[in-house]
Amino acid sequence: MAVDLEQYILNAMRMSHIYQPVMLKVLLENNGSASVEQIATSLLTYDQSQIEYYNLRTKKMVGKVLSNNSVVEPIKDGNSIKGYRLITNTLSDAETASLVDLCNKNIENYLDKHGESLWQHRASESGYISGSTRYNVLKRAKYRCELCGAHEKQIALHVDHIIPRSKGGSDDLSNYQALCMTAIPINEQKTTQTSEMWPIATTIELMIVSSVMGMQIV
Repeated sequence: MAVDLEQYILNAMRMSHIYQPVMLKVLLENNGSASVEQIATSLLTYDQSQIEYYNLRTKKMVGKVLSNNSVVEPIKDGNSIKGYRLITNTLSDAETASLVDLCNKNIENYLDKHGESLWQHRASESGYISGSTRYNVLKRAKYRCELCGAHEKQIALHVDHIIPRSKGGSDDLSNYQALCMTAIPINEQKTTQTSEMWPIATTIELMIVSSVMGMQIV
């Protein structure tokens, strides 16, 4: 028996996150069915932590390379880069389509050549955390930063090693923690301290972070 979707969305849907409406939206936009990858990709567009990661790579890497080669120029608001624009004459629809096709071919050729190694900059050794591990750590932390207590609704959360792999830390679930963007630099600094110093540093750091966030420690 089919459920009345309008009634379900309006009255029966109990939400602890945005997952249900996002999935239904994808299904509705694709004639009632979609692959798991399509649904996951749509959810990813709402994940601010992943967007922030690629914001940084855009500004620090690819945007800088294309700017240095006079292909694009940054769009700025004061000193902050908000976007990029092409440095080129007006292109016709046909020229644009041809250039997009060339970009697609370069992407396909590079993927064929490099395969999985393409994403090694996000492999475990460099700090990449798998989706399943990230989910389990965030769930365990009740979707709060484990340093300052900020909830993911207040600030994007990342999952990081407690003891870095470079210092012998494992990929066991117990060696992961959920941290907000404000707490990550503090955590990185803390890993250079001796274990005897950690309790003192943590108390001070919690006070600083909570003050910056305008929150009480929870």
